[in-house]
Amino acid sequence: MTIAPDLIAVKARQQVTWASGDYGAVAALIHPISELLVTAADLSAGARVLDVATGSGNAAIAAARCGCVVTGVDYVPELLERGQARAAAERLPVTFVTGDAERLAYADGSFDAVLSVVGVMFAPDQERAAAELVRVCRPGGTVALASWTPQGFIGDLFRTVGRHVPPPAGLRPPVEWGDEGRVRELLGTAVGELRTVRREFVFRFGTPEEFADFFRVNYGPTLKAFEALPEERRPDLHADLVELARTHNRATDATVRIPAEYLEVVAQRTTDPA
Repeated sequence: MTIAPDLIAVKARQQVTWASGDYGAVAALIHPISELLVTAADLSAGARVLDVATGSGNAAIAAARCGCVVTGVDYVPELLERGQARAAAERLPVTFVTGDAERLAYADGSFDAVLSVVGVMFAPDQERAAAELVRVCRPGGTVALASWTPQGFIGDLFRTVGRHVPPPAGLRPPVEWGDEGRVRELLGTAVGELRTVRREFVFRFGTPEEFADFFRVNYGPTLKAFEALPEERRPDLHADLVELARTHNRATDATVRIPAEYLEVVAQRTTDPA
């Protein structure tokens, strides 16, 4: 018998997780993903854009550089403060709002484009979050997403951590958003044309140990996994992260270059959500 997870409790733990460490440091590394997604979405100056689960504002800032009218929404105030500081430093007018990807506080069709870069994929209720994305996008507008794939490096990272600290029972893996069939299922008949491209972002570190230390300190999910383990078991997780980096390393010198696959999705909203 499958036990349904307590999604409210899961979300509360997620908020604590993403507020821990320094996700802004991780986001700074992967900012090119947002630039590529905004280019693929072909946004027009003046377009109303919503960046869902914006974190520290990568996609919101990328869209603002195109002259769009941008709102970034996230349920972690600490990350929004980081995004606001970044936008202010670049003199880009982005509005950052505390909010829930599963309950967006906007009327139907409020935005010309709705974006999310490795953000909405972590919503516990995948179907509800997907429905909200298309609901607030106007007919004819664009929904553009970038999500880590199940078979890529981040998928392996989650499985490695999960062997030490299992995820909540019954919760669908976030990397399902990186599966083309699943994302088509999630967006459903509310979108018509849907284009997907598999891309790679390359993480670069000096050594495998540097990778493991960076993710242990900065990335909320791994930081919290270490905290959940007894002290004597933490070296085992660290060793597995080092080995993960070694296994995926494609550098030909003494450094580390880890390609991490993600799925880029650009869809056109055509009908009301089912």
